[in-house]
Amino acid sequence: MKRFTNFRAFLAAFAVAILGVSAIGGAALARNGGSSASAEGNIVETAVAAGNFDTLVSLVEEAGLAETLATGGNFTVFAPTDAAFAKVPKKTLAALKADPAKLKAVLLYHVVKGELRANRVMKRSSIKTLNGASVAVKVTRGVVKIDNARVVKANVEASNGVIHAINRVLIP
Repeated sequence: MKRFTNFRAFLAAFAVAILGVSAIGGAALARNGGSSASAEGNIVETAVAAGNFDTLVSLVEEAGLAETLATGGNFTVFAPTDAAFAKVPKKTLAALKADPAKLKAVLLYHVVKGELRANRVMKRSSIKTLNGASVAVKVTRGVVKIDNARVVKANVEASNGVIHAINRVLIP
């Protein structure tokens, strides 16, 4: 049970990171004075509770990152939704699962050290991820993109960070 809880925490953190960059999150942030609903669970728990990050959570657990994301932080996670993972060819996902180092590198490309809410993400042109590479940030007519992924929900709070949901899987 402890492993599942930690994985939930990681997923929650990952989701929080992803949601911080979207224009939707920025608008919500402006409406509520810069804060979203209070966070009760860690990143993994928050991601599990959201119900649309199951693939991400399972991959995080498989890569051995759940404990770190559940108990560490603060993190910002640009979290691909299950629909985003459905766009990835099955052959590509199978190859990632077969190569733990590559899987970990891809997952860490979605995570940023520190808590970056949408309003801060939107002010940047790039953000360094935990895998060492940077993602590009572009805002066009209120639409926030991280590399080529659109933020579909921003500022999902977790006790150890923030999740920004994205519509594509980021590949370093």
